[in-house]
Amino acid sequence: MAQLTPRPLVSRLVFTALLALPACAPLAPDAAPPAAPVRWTPAAVATEGYESSPTFTPDGREMYFVGADRQFRNYRILRSVCVDGAWSAPQPATFAAPAPVIEADPFVTRDGGRLYFISSRQVPEREDFDIWYVDRRSDGGWGDASRLPEPVNSPHSELLPRMSADGTLYFGSDRPGGHGLSDIYAATEDRPGVWSVRNLGPPVSTAANDYEAEISADGATLILVSDRGPRSHLYRFVRRSGRWSEVGRAPGRDDVFQVGPLLSPDGKRLLFAEADGRRSGEIYLADLEPDADGAWPPCSRAP
Repeated sequence: MAQLTPRPLVSRLVFTALLALPACAPLAPDAAPPAAPVRWTPAAVATEGYESSPTFTPDGREMYFVGADRQFRNYRILRSVCVDGAWSAPQPATFAAPAPVIEADPFVTRDGGRLYFISSRQVPEREDFDIWYVDRRSDGGWGDASRLPEPVNSPHSELLPRMSADGTLYFGSDRPGGHGLSDIYAATEDRPGVWSVRNLGPPVSTAANDYEAEISADGATLILVSDRGPRSHLYRFVRRSGRWSEVGRAPGRDDVFQVGPLLSPDGKRLLFAEADGRRSGEIYLADLEPDADGAWPPCSRAP
């Protein structure tokens, strides 16, 4: 078990206490229990370390994800490509900064033109994660990394940038002035280079450590990573009449934490990472709805 740190967003192992999380209410009183998630990590990608937080280019040919050690530390962004229907052995992303910088949480925008990620390159010695981005060049590669300005970034950590189809950027941050240890924020670019940021507030942001949020393409579904129980788990929200409503726990084990959620384009399938006894941390796939798109994730199925 990792030691607690004074900055809750830096080490996600603080959520591995040995208590069990109480069961949450189902999505509907008569809803059938969802099928158990299946381990999805492609064979060439799986290691003895931890794989999490995948994202795909719109054509399904590239996957970027977080590789870490068995203790879920020393994050780095890796890239795998789809070759003959299978994912290749991963390589470091071309835009990755050298050690001691640590980087994580990649996200490719839905038009494929930009990739957001978090990096400590601004202040490496403090492991202060900020949101950076790279734009796709005309030759297909990625350009130089740029840091988003304040108030998106802050002297505190930002995590898991995710952009909805309307251009709203969602992320977690432990900046002061929120509802708890960390909260979920939404940022919009009002004009080039000028952003406004708001806290989503309850029921998404609470007195707990609410630190990652994945948003569906249509902005109607949100998957939250929060330690509002004894561990960090996934919670599902839907937007009704402009307000978020919690509809219960998303799939995942009770005895370990989950992290790095990614919804399918139709919002009905979910990838996430959790501990695996045989190979440390792995990426799992779960159906949120019975009519989920079986062709997603792209390129390959579970080994």
